[in-house]
Parts: sequence; C-alpha cells; structure tokens
Amino acid sequence: MSAMAASSKKRLSRSLVGDITLFIFLGIFGAFMALPLVYTINNAFKPLDELFLFPPKFLVRNPTLDNFFDLFHLMADSWVPFTRYVFNTVLITAAGTVGHVVLASAAAYPLAKHRFPGSKVLFTIVVLSLMFSQHVTAVPNYVIMSWLGWIDSYIAIIAPALAASLGLYLMKQFMEQIPDALLEAAKIDGASEYHIFWQIVMPLVKPAWLTLVILLFQVLWGTDGGHFIYSEELKTMNYALSQILAGGIVRAGPGAFVALLMMSVPITIFVISQSNIIETMASSGMKE
Repeated sequence: MSAMAASSKKRLSRSLVGDITLFIFLGIFGAFMALPLVYTINNAFKPLDELFLFPPKFLVRNPTLDNFFDLFHLMADSWVPFTRYVFNTVLITAAGTVGHVVLASAAAYPLAKHRFPGSKVLFTIVVLSLMFSQHVTAVPNYVIMSWLGWIDSYIAIIAPALAASLGLYLMKQFMEQIPDALLEAAKIDGASEYHIFWQIVMPLVKPAWLTLVILLFQVLWGTDGGHFIYSEELKTMNYALSQILAGGIVRAGPGAFVALLMMSVPITIFVISQSNIIETMASSGMKE
C-alpha cells in the first residue's frame, strides 16, 4: 500500500531543456544587474569627448588612462594628499566594522544563551531602536558627541557604528539557533565562557557576522564625515570625490575614475564574504 502511494506521488524533475531555459533566464537577469558596474568601469576609461557624447555610448571606444593621471595631478596639488583621504577612510571603516562585530557578538551571546533579570526588556529596547531612522537620531547623536568632546574626530563616526542595534539583533537571532546541548557539553569538558564564545559560538554564527561586515563596510566606506568632521585632514575619500565633482564638467573624467575606486573595494569585500557565507551556511547547519 505504501509503495503504491509513493508511486502515485508526482515526481518533480527538470529536463535538459528546462535546465537550459532556467540558466538562460537567470543569465539575462544577472547580466542586467551587472550593467551599472560595467557602465562605471567603461566610464572610468573614457576620454572627455566620449563622456559627453549624446546619445551616450555604453562601451568605451578609445580607452585611456588620462582620467587616472588627471586624478593623480589633482590630488598631488591639493592641500591634503589623497593618501590621507584613503587612510582616513580605511581607518574609520576597519575600526567601525571590526569593533561593531565584536561588541554586537559579545552583547548578543548572554542575551541568547543566558537568562538574567531584564534580558527581555533589553532585547525589546533593541528591537524598538530598529524603528528609528538615522535622520531621527541625527540631532541626539550630535548633542551626545558634542557633550563628550568627540566632534571633529574619528571616534565621532566610529562610536555610532559600534552601537548600531541591527548587529546585536542579528547576532542574537543566529545564536539562539545553536543547540544548548553543545554548549553544555563544552562546559562539562571544562571550557570557559570565553573559550565557548570564541571557539564554538563565533564559528557557528559566521554567516551572521559576515553579513554584518558587508552591511557596515558599505555604509562606513561611503561616509563623508557628515556634520561630525570639519578638519580637512580628517575627511574621507567620499568627501574628496564630491570636491572633484564640484569642479564642473572639466573634472568629469577624474570623477568617473574615483567612482570606480569607491565601488571596487566594497564589491570585492562582498564577493569574498558572499562565497564564505554560502559555504558556511551549507556546511555548518546544526540541529538539536
């Protein structure tokens, strides 16, 4: 009876034609999503006469490195070297991203795996904080930074990134999926809480903190300092890009090349992290 019931079930299978059709369908959408990146790459190597063609040409006809050399000369003549903008951007991005991942994970672990008075209230506050946009909290953040004396310093950008509530929420939700029996077994074997956190919990929630790296890296890499940084020597690359574009159409070439530089690093980080996320989610799933 069971064999007859199993044979009567409809078997789902794809033919070779179906696989080819699906591949073509996904390929078309993938190519469409890649068009902005391809267009930006081509613009970076276009001479000025091709940049202002109408109707515009998608692909470059006469590739040149003049945009790169023009950018080099512009930055060489500026009051602050371009390497200083690069250093500021890398410092803010690295410190904010790494610090947020560590602090969010360390705060999420006791909320997910330890029951203590007020834990539910604290997590409710974290969830409620996700409802407020950055525009709502901009004025309170500025007042707090001014009171602490952190205006016009790196910490004014790094500190809000460290305290972002999205990372704490995401890490807590992932850590709750770790079997309690695994942690109890580690405790019986004599492992300390720090050993459990770094050697067991963090590797298992690798998809979560890699996702945080992607999201926060993109935000911090594109920051221009906003209303917190006023000194020219503390500005970021995004600010330098805006100053280049403010020079008018004669700086369209260097501006196109800087846009490529700004896009290349986040895309590289995303590609590397995405591969690790897929691999980790496929190989480290655990069920109690």
